[in-house]
Amino acid sequence: MVIFGKRSEAYKMSFFLFTDISEQYMLPCLNKRIFGIDCPGCGIQRSVALLFQGDFVGAFHMYPAIYPLFMLLFILVLSVLFKNKILIKLKIFFMIASVVTVLINYILKITNIIH
Repeated sequence: MVIFGKRSEAYKMSFFLFTDISEQYMLPCLNKRIFGIDCPGCGIQRSVALLFQGDFVGAFHMYPAIYPLFMLLFILVLSVLFKNKILIKLKIFFMIASVVTVLINYILKITNIIH
């Protein structure tokens, strides 16, 4: 019973940390502050916050590379635990998918096609 109570408190705290209040604690983009243009990583913090809030579509709209990056992270953890040829191929695939998604998003963003 105590373990369940601790889990529910941890859930409440994580939900509190990633609600709208968390925006004041996000790191500012130095590239945007100094040069006035977005960097390729702009939007990833808000996208993660939206994921924790359960807004999966909003997270994708904020930063489309969020899902390939999470899959890459998951595959990297698995590849540390298990040595497998399929994991190596998946790791390469998600690395390429992440880089391509970040670059396409950045090009569209700086040409003002999106956002």
